[in-house]
Amino acid sequence: MANESGGNRAEAEVSRRIDEGVGRRGFVAGGAAFVAGATGFASMLDAKAAIAAIESAGPNLAAVPPAGFVPFSAPGRIVKVSKADCLQPNKLYPKPEDAKAMLTRAMTELTGKPDLITAVKEFVHADDVVVVKVNGIALRNMGTNKELVLPFLQAMIDGGVPANHITVLEQYGGFLDGTRVNATNVPAGVKISLHGNGDATMAPRTIAGTGVPMQFCRALTEATAAINFSLIKDHGICGYTGCLKNMTHGCQTVPHNFHLHHASPQIALLYAQDIVKTRVRLNITDGFKLMADGGPLYRQPQYVFPHESVYVTTDPVAMDAIGHDLVAAARAEHRLPSLETLGRPAAYIQAAADLGLGIADRSQIQLRSVTL
Repeated sequence: MANESGGNRAEAEVSRRIDEGVGRRGFVAGGAAFVAGATGFASMLDAKAAIAAIESAGPNLAAVPPAGFVPFSAPGRIVKVSKADCLQPNKLYPKPEDAKAMLTRAMTELTGKPDLITAVKEFVHADDVVVVKVNGIALRNMGTNKELVLPFLQAMIDGGVPANHITVLEQYGGFLDGTRVNATNVPAGVKISLHGNGDATMAPRTIAGTGVPMQFCRALTEATAAINFSLIKDHGICGYTGCLKNMTHGCQTVPHNFHLHHASPQIALLYAQDIVKTRVRLNITDGFKLMADGGPLYRQPQYVFPHESVYVTTDPVAMDAIGHDLVAAARAEHRLPSLETLGRPAAYIQAAADLGLGIADRSQIQLRSVTL
């Protein structure tokens, strides 16, 4: 188990790597190679080679849904629910009743089901073992909000998932504290796991094209389903951090070794691993605030703005494409240089689309916006 001091060390390491410009070094190619283009793969031939390398990387660790259960899937479809004045007076956290109402409406709009419990049952079955990945690296200034996470946990339990089959996952105690989710406020029986870039039981796997061996943590590999709670944030190395990176770098043993070349196409390659892509059933984006600069930590609080929205989708690529555009628009509005001008384009989003992980073409993304 990791502790808060481990979280502080990790935060310092992220800060150091951003300051040193790790993302500006060249991509280290190796293994069954392909060449990464500036905005994705140089060609679909390269993408196909990458897929072939991924599929032959080692033992098949794909998750299989419970017999007879087909999880809801809607590529390219995103539901956004907004509500004015949904933040508490401190402007840091949402009002609990508003967060639950926004989550409920988003989930029912996405699935067509009448209530939160039946909507959640479209994604998780009573026989599933579920890991819920939150994000608190920016600590309490901008972490996944417990007001959004706790109603979802309860809805899974009310839908038949045993509480002891649910694990809330984060890297370090300090990061988990940033979400304000803890053992005293989760439903009784729900487990907490802090992997500390360790706690892995799978055999090391070398990610083709990088030459880097790694392991995903046990809470992920032992689950049959994953729920991904992400944020909308700038990132000092890869430009944007949302759904994809929360799973690829937040659930493994050596995330710091996958930041070269702005973490592209590494984020795409990691998400394309059977361990990740067969487990993530739903992406919930906590958009109560938006970070336009200073991410992934909390280094530029003047560029963190209320956004008062919740997004839900089964397509992490589509959500990252939309989230990236929101950050880009906020940067332009506040006269900040573009991510491309700064030399940290979020090219991994297109790379992920090239690998068939979702839709990045904005003209093919269906964004339904609802205001409460």
